[in-house]
Amino acid sequence: MNETPNFKESHLRSVLKGVTWRIIATATTIAIAYFITGRMGDALKIGAIEFVGKIFIYYLHERAWQLVPRGQIRSILNK
Repeated sequence: MNETPNFKESHLRSVLKGVTWRIIATATTIAIAYFITGRMGDALKIGAIEFVGKIFIYYLHERAWQLVPRGQIRSILNK
């Protein structure tokens, strides 16, 4: 019998993926802001605001999902 091992992603790997994604996303925002404004200082400020703002908004998003009981969405979709 050929069983595929059950690999789970470690917490550290998940954190590193989240951090690297934030860096890529914020760098993209900075590049777009620079393209629009032509001023690196303004682009960096926009990127900093985006970085902090999106972490805060994501936290609120996660907390809102905590209000939805697990399995609730699946039970609605299966009706």
